[in-house]
Amino acid sequence: MSDKNSRGSRDRHFERRLKAAQAGLHLPTEIELLRGMPFLFEDVASDIREFAERLSRRLKHKPKFEIAPLVATLDDLAVDQSDEALRCVEAALEAAGGFNTMSAFNARLRIKFYLASLGDPDAAAAIASRTASVALDDVRDSCDFSLLPRALAWSVVANDYGHMRNNGIVRLPRGRVSGDLRFHAREFEAAIRQTEPETKKQQADEAPSTYTADDVARVPATEPPPVAKPKGTVIIFTSIGNDSTSEGKRVVKEFEKLLNIALPLPPVSDLARVRERLVEEFPYAVAVIDELLNRLVGRDYVQIRPTVLVGTPGCGKTRLARRLCEELAVPFELVSCGGLNDSSIGGTARRWSSGEPSISVLSIRRHRCAGPVIIRDEIEKVGTSRHNGNVHDVLVGLFEQETSQRWFDPYVESPCDLSHVSWLMTGNTLDTVPSVLLDRCRVIAFPEPGAERLDILAPRLVERIYVDAGHDPRWATPLEQFELTALADHWRGGSIRRLQHLVETLVEARERHRVRQ
Repeated sequence: MSDKNSRGSRDRHFERRLKAAQAGLHLPTEIELLRGMPFLFEDVASDIREFAERLSRRLKHKPKFEIAPLVATLDDLAVDQSDEALRCVEAALEAAGGFNTMSAFNARLRIKFYLASLGDPDAAAAIASRTASVALDDVRDSCDFSLLPRALAWSVVANDYGHMRNNGIVRLPRGRVSGDLRFHAREFEAAIRQTEPETKKQQADEAPSTYTADDVARVPATEPPPVAKPKGTVIIFTSIGNDSTSEGKRVVKEFEKLLNIALPLPPVSDLARVRERLVEEFPYAVAVIDELLNRLVGRDYVQIRPTVLVGTPGCGKTRLARRLCEELAVPFELVSCGGLNDSSIGGTARRWSSGEPSISVLSIRRHRCAGPVIIRDEIEKVGTSRHNGNVHDVLVGLFEQETSQRWFDPYVESPCDLSHVSWLMTGNTLDTVPSVLLDRCRVIAFPEPGAERLDILAPRLVERIYVDAGHDPRWATPLEQFELTALADHWRGGSIRRLQHLVETLVEARERHRVRQ
């Protein structure tokens, strides 16, 4: 009973870490990879990049000349996740001196796993051997046979791809190795279940398992089973248009790590905590904060319908939009609308030297997130010329679920799912914003802080000044009553930007006085 409880606890722990790896919050260990945990973000390139960056940072603190070439190859691997770069790191690991033995062993094992996942038969054979060793330990320690099918599956993969060898690594479609591995593992698990003693069958039935004999029977013998898309993820890019042209090949290379990859949606944070922190910073805008957060109650993932915050200059609209994204832990882009007068926000054709994807596609690619937030600051300053298209016309299409879900990006030249991108906008006035755009937005009036908020706002501005200067905000000397009185004489409410200038002047005067003393 204790072995069964221990195994159940281990399985639950593994499942928690598996979900964290899928969401990009946990880099799997080498043993977890052997046991079947997916790569970071379920993408081998992302996993390789994160591993290379972490190990390089750790080694740079070791004053060992012998590991300098290893650090150089790791830095190269963080940029280029090719099989050639992996082999260079593998060779550097073998030659490195003064490197911790266990760390070096784990790093070499991980490189072998990457190469095996890319189709290297020799690496697959090494991984099969190591997985079998771990599986035998499980059998001896707790009579757990669950890892044995995976070890056997790696052996079959190594044998099959050995016949397809071409300069070391077999060139295979994305996901082929993992698909074949899952298929063979299911076959072996079904065979083991049919031949093991009755008591072992009962143990296997009680333990959580992903595969059954019925699953294998439903899968054609000629192809691996399809890979299910994890919950909370979206496939944004399914193809690149005109990929046979020179420009198309270049775009394919840019997006190869995102094609048919399920990207995570940003989960909703603790809204009560988010509200508390925002109200503490913007006590005069409680109604606005509640209006924004109420629409997220009950949701699993952050998505904000197109919203415009309208208020006088300097009242804190842009800062609240930015702080909202930071507290929700959602990646965002802050783009000023001043001077924009064409449709480049929706992407420009790749045939031009200035061709680039739309701002939504750029943000998704940069953050590897299916639902970033785009903050458009001072939307009333968008130009109205239609010489090269118009910003408002593009936004109308992006705000509509029907069109954004199948957005044809002129740079990608293929439909992209941009329906999970959130849009926040700010404006001092809406006089120049067309009604066809406003009809698709939620418009929220942003209040001005009154003079009665001075006692709360001024100390926070002092803390911000210290933070901007690189100091700990706890060093900030609290404002004295005569200083607050002086501020109240010159600020009667309104623009926080003006209040900040006054506080900065006060802090500078205080510092000059301290130096003279």
